[in-house]
Amino acid sequence: MREKHRPRRIILAIAATIFSLTIATRAVNAQSNATPPASRKNTAPATKSRQRQNNAAANRFSARVDVTLSNPAANKGEWGLLIADAATGETLYALNDDKYFVPASNMKLFTSALALSKLGIDYKFHTTLETSGTISDDGTLNGDLFFVGRGDPNLSNRKFPFNLKEEFDGPPEKVLAELADALVAKGVKQIKGDVLGDDSYFPREPYPEGWEIGDMVWEYGAAISAIVLDDNTVTLTLTPGLLTGDAVQTALAPPTPDFYVENDVVTSAAGVKADLTLTREPGAQLVVVRGTLPANGGPHKLILAVNEPALHAAAVLTRLLADRGVKITGNPRAVHIPEAQTDTPRAILAEHISIPLGDSVRLINKISQNLHTEMLLRTSARQTGIWTKPEDLMKFPTDFYAAAGIAPDDVIQSDGSGLSRHDLVTPRAIVSLLKYAQAQPWFAAYFASLPVAGVDGTLEDRMRSTIAAGRIHAKTGSVEHVRTRSGFAETPSGRTLIFSFLSNNQGGKNHEATDALDALCVAMIEEFDVKPQRSPLHVPTNSHPSH
Repeated sequence: MREKHRPRRIILAIAATIFSLTIATRAVNAQSNATPPASRKNTAPATKSRQRQNNAAANRFSARVDVTLSNPAANKGEWGLLIADAATGETLYALNDDKYFVPASNMKLFTSALALSKLGIDYKFHTTLETSGTISDDGTLNGDLFFVGRGDPNLSNRKFPFNLKEEFDGPPEKVLAELADALVAKGVKQIKGDVLGDDSYFPREPYPEGWEIGDMVWEYGAAISAIVLDDNTVTLTLTPGLLTGDAVQTALAPPTPDFYVENDVVTSAAGVKADLTLTREPGAQLVVVRGTLPANGGPHKLILAVNEPALHAAAVLTRLLADRGVKITGNPRAVHIPEAQTDTPRAILAEHISIPLGDSVRLINKISQNLHTEMLLRTSARQTGIWTKPEDLMKFPTDFYAAAGIAPDDVIQSDGSGLSRHDLVTPRAIVSLLKYAQAQPWFAAYFASLPVAGVDGTLEDRMRSTIAAGRIHAKTGSVEHVRTRSGFAETPSGRTLIFSFLSNNQGGKNHEATDALDALCVAMIEEFDVKPQRSPLHVPTNSHPSH
């Protein structure tokens, strides 16, 4: 899962983990912090009968909250809960809803809504091969070749649209290979110049404030760049031998000079649990793997983050062109700063146009892809110009948040994905955002991007055998000591709820907090299952491309 964080030194154990739902029997009196709906101002008047129903439901739910959060592991942390009626906006239950919490990947709710609002669901990214040189009759490109990225997060072999599972087709550098084919089809046989990865469309900021050193090793912390080739990652595959003591073979895909692998892994007896350690210093090319893999155990894949995406892409493109018989006299290089205007503008030699943004957002929220979310934030901001400082980028969403009715200072933002431990939001801010989203023309695409309990995405394996299966559409969030979940709930009677459940400072094994979130979701659906006062939330089906 993309939102999972790992320590600087990683011990990889291949084992299955079974989550069990744990609800303690010792109740905690949390009523001093919880606000029942009767004492809160509602956004729409309710009949006395309706109010009595809501109060009774809130009291029942509050009692179940006390029991659920009495688990010693969950009780040591901080919790913020807010539930509202989607149709009326009425607050049904609140606990610390105006307090700050680290949101983890619940931050993606803000960024994906911002992008859909600013760019539209049909927005497409353009990636090009360009040159300011000339092509002679014999197929010689006299000048440098630029691979120009503009934030497309899906220069990879992913299949779209996303449908329950992430699917792939072809090599990881598939899109770049297609661009290389297009260049060769133009008759280019030789390049007298360098091959450059140009990611100057965004100011250079590989790692936002609040990302940690350990994040840099793995795919979920891949460096940010306007060029995203296969998620700016390389796959290291370890294949054990047939007999105990045999050497373990390693392979990198795509082949790249970005990493040098020191392989100290040996084959152990069949049936023995794998035991792997990977060490990589920040920014280093050397990757050291040690440990054992069982005989006949099949290959194991580790997804490593690339440090310099533009240079990496230039090196891969150079190899792809060479494989197609193109002679290159220069070297792979990177360009991070926009070139000064010249009398000879670059000509576009090949172009890749992305899938529509609506499909991209669906993948992002379903699997919780950090780097892709950072592309959405920067692409949205880039429409109004280039920012000079990271602080200026983080000011860009302010107007959108105000339009969404989010209270001032309810969002403190350091990145777009929620990997930053410096992000802070209130449950009130998330619920306000989701209320606003319902009325927007892009809502169908937004709603369809949320994981569904027991069905897909990061909630695929959660609450499968409960009343919440298929009824919770929510974004998950997970970094150390943080577990969050916010979205929409549909009750059997047709009522739609908006909720935000945020937990911080969680210790133990962290699965206790996730189990508590499951229990809260089930309790919410059961206790607030009241026939809706108005028509339930209508999710239009025709505002998102059906492709």
